[in-house]
Amino acid sequence: MKLYLIRHGQTDWNVAGRIQGSHDSELNENGISQAKALGAKLLESRYTFSKIYSSTQKRAFKTAEIISGITKKPLEAVKGLEEISLGAWEGLTWEEVIQKYSAEYKRWRQDLRYAKAPEGESYQEMLERVLAALRRIIETNSEDAAVVTHGAVIMCLRCYITNTPFEKMREFQAKNTSVLEISSDMLG
Repeated sequence: MKLYLIRHGQTDWNVAGRIQGSHDSELNENGISQAKALGAKLLESRYTFSKIYSSTQKRAFKTAEIISGITKKPLEAVKGLEEISLGAWEGLTWEEVIQKYSAEYKRWRQDLRYAKAPEGESYQEMLERVLAALRRIIETNSEDAAVVTHGAVIMCLRCYITNTPFEKMREFQAKNTSVLEISSDMLG
């Protein structure tokens, strides 16, 4: 089974460089246009999928809703596919985090997989919940599927699949509405 991991369309916080995490941002006009363009591209491409699964967060679900409307594929929101919670850092820029939380940020950067932002979750915790959600999808659907999720989720999954240290996850940055094809057996 193939899974097509899709990052949501653009939000105003993406443009402003603000950390979104669990904050439930809406798509901006450009994000809506990106989702429409991706839907059209998926409709006329080699990608074949029977269903679209989405994070419950607005920016991902709206992206999935637009794609579903264009491709006429059913859509289901799945708990567990949400972006990492970065707690007290959400709404800030990375520069503001470094200024206001320098010690916490330094610890976090030194142990990116297991350390947490204040009031947040670790990448390992996010990975475990995302893998559980993806495995539930695989158990209930044997046909190829699209999964609309978030940037850090995709970076984290790519580290996991390729056995890359999490400190190098930025090498796997996904652009808004990019598509990453993976095989379900890569998830172990």
